[in-house]
Amino acid sequence: MLFSSQNLLLYLTRVFVILLVLPLHECAHAWMAKKLGDDTAMYQGRLTLNPFAHIDPVGGILLLLTGFGWAKPVPVNPMRFNRKYSLRGGMALTAAAGPISNLIAALVGMIAMRVYVMTDFYQEYVISSIESEVVGVNPPEIIATFLMYFVSINIGLAVFNLIPVPPLDGSKVMFFLLGNKGVTVAEWFSKNAYIVNIAFYILLFSPILSRPLSWISDTIYTGMIYATNWIPMLFGAG
Repeated sequence: MLFSSQNLLLYLTRVFVILLVLPLHECAHAWMAKKLGDDTAMYQGRLTLNPFAHIDPVGGILLLLTGFGWAKPVPVNPMRFNRKYSLRGGMALTAAAGPISNLIAALVGMIAMRVYVMTDFYQEYVISSIESEVVGVNPPEIIATFLMYFVSINIGLAVFNLIPVPPLDGSKVMFFLLGNKGVTVAEWFSKNAYIVNIAFYILLFSPILSRPLSWISDTIYTGMIYATNWIPMLFGAG
């Protein structure tokens, strides 16, 4: 019963992420592009947190089932960027804004979770469950589990989108960091897009790629725990 309830909570959290965090990710792209001088996404109605403006059916279903997914790409016209930004530099900043928004959301969620588990409401539940050996999912546990999944999924989305394979955000950052070689690499990916996409999906559902992604996500999660260790101290713990 506990396992089934937690799985249900996981899927409900993923639905919440699809309806809120994916739009946040795409809106961050649109916001950064607007800051750099390109208002294309704004005029196409993408500078919004309305989920129906961003959700891609396939990417949304994949996120629901696996924890990794995507939304509809935000249209960006680098020719409209301010002159002080290079085309690739502006594209890299616009691309990076999405994963960064996920990491910020994850950190906010981590802070909320660390504060919540120190409250009397949750601590009293922990003490009573130990004393009475309660089995099952209760409201205090649901909230804590929800926040944990929220943090984990946001981190997973950030890590996934930073993979340097087109059309993911990491590819645009990579093309910029490679300097002049970035043009050659981008052309190679464009010419071999079909093969690259097939290979990418095969690797994504194999341990070859899924294990490194999980390790990176777990490392970031642990890092956020260390970064928020000041919270229990505020409550007199530790």
